[in-house]
Amino acid sequence: MFRNKTRDALAAFLDRFVEAHEHDHGGLPQREHDPEWISPCEVGAPDDQGMVAWQPMDRPRRGDFRDVEKALGMSFHADIKAFYGSFWSGHLEARAEEGGLTLIQVWNEGDFERLCENVIGHVIAKRRTGGPMTVFIAVTDEDELMLCIDNDSGQVVLENPGQRPVQTVETSLSMFLDRLTPVVMS
Repeated sequence: MFRNKTRDALAAFLDRFVEAHEHDHGGLPQREHDPEWISPCEVGAPDDQGMVAWQPMDRPRRGDFRDVEKALGMSFHADIKAFYGSFWSGHLEARAEEGGLTLIQVWNEGDFERLCENVIGHVIAKRRTGGPMTVFIAVTDEDELMLCIDNDSGQVVLENPGQRPVQTVETSLSMFLDRLTPVVMS
């Protein structure tokens, strides 16, 4: 199994998220089942309302960014690869000191491919503006703002899509993940 500080911090947050959901709802998180969009994290069959329980799980093989890196002529920061390549999971609601957010996660292999396409679009937009290269990891409760990883420094930054970061939120992704509180939706 691949290990680094970001992967370990994400694993700890995933555990806190599932524990909070089990505490508040007596079971695993659920989402609407889509037979065309099945995930390895689905647990059991859908219920009578079409909802399926899910639980984050380790990917047996780490997500591979080599083709995207080659197409863009760049390498991604190790924390970006660990964040998106280590687990299958639904998106995760959370709260930081700065406010609410949704961590973007990868549901299945098709979702990973879609993520890679979106990252390519984001990088191309960043190149047009000449700003520092970043990759998104979360959307915030604030309109249009997202949290990104600065590809050079590994810092977590707040930015409007395609623009320069407006604020450095944390010096590393692992430190940011360590201070998040899960938000369990009803």
